[in-house]
Amino acid sequence: MIDFHAHLGRMYREDYPQRLPMSPHQMVDYMNRHGIAVSVLLPLESPEGTWGYFLTEDAIAARDLYPERFVAFCGVDPRYPRVKEFIDFHVRHSGCRGFGEHVNGLRFDDPLNKVIYAACDEHALPLVFGDDLGCYDEPGLPRLEACLKEFTNVQFCGHGPGFWSAISADDDRKTAYPKTKITPGGTLDRLLEKYDNLYCDLSAMSGYNAMSRDPDFTMGFIGRHWRKLLWGTDYLTGFQEIPQHEWLSGLPVCPEIRQAIAEGNARTLLKWPTRS
Repeated sequence: MIDFHAHLGRMYREDYPQRLPMSPHQMVDYMNRHGIAVSVLLPLESPEGTWGYFLTEDAIAARDLYPERFVAFCGVDPRYPRVKEFIDFHVRHSGCRGFGEHVNGLRFDDPLNKVIYAACDEHALPLVFGDDLGCYDEPGLPRLEACLKEFTNVQFCGHGPGFWSAISADDDRKTAYPKTKITPGGTLDRLLEKYDNLYCDLSAMSGYNAMSRDPDFTMGFIGRHWRKLLWGTDYLTGFQEIPQHEWLSGLPVCPEIRQAIAEGNARTLLKWPTRS
């Protein structure tokens, strides 16, 4: 399996010592115990994203310790004055294979964010973004759609409550983890059908809630979009519950679909070779 969404470091600064920092060695131990071949390390450098920080340089250092087990993405806050140079350098010289996690307090299509998208477009990178029901977009995700149209070489990988709530047609972006039945005809179905460069990150409680709140709808959604679903955990601290393991193992789908969700789709986006 490939975990498309993982973090290291002190991501819960204000909860220390109840939640301890995650080291590369601890992450690899976790991966070994759960059959994860590769984890994608997502830096998080914007203050709105978390209580702590995980720097690009730390992701690269961890990748260099375990080059067969980690893929490093780069990440930078859009308010940093040399965003494009930062991305160019880390893609060309540090071997970063994508961008993210992209979470900040600006509108999704803010001009500063578009500098990031333009650089990712130039390098044809996957970009993992988090929408936490903040000021990033509105019901129907019009700002995301505009960027899908404008930056067609970026593989936008959506994550978070605000993204996944849009699976239902009655989404008003007011509830982080809705438990009601999903109303067909939601924004995500439409966008996934229309735009080849949109993918879904299944990690965290947001992804699990979307896949478990209405099992009858979920099977149809998977049947329509399984080539765009990326298994992940959002693992970032010890003793964290990860329901995605049991969810995937119990998913009543054929081996081809299970393999695609577990790792095949991720390998394609990452240009990561298939194991022999």
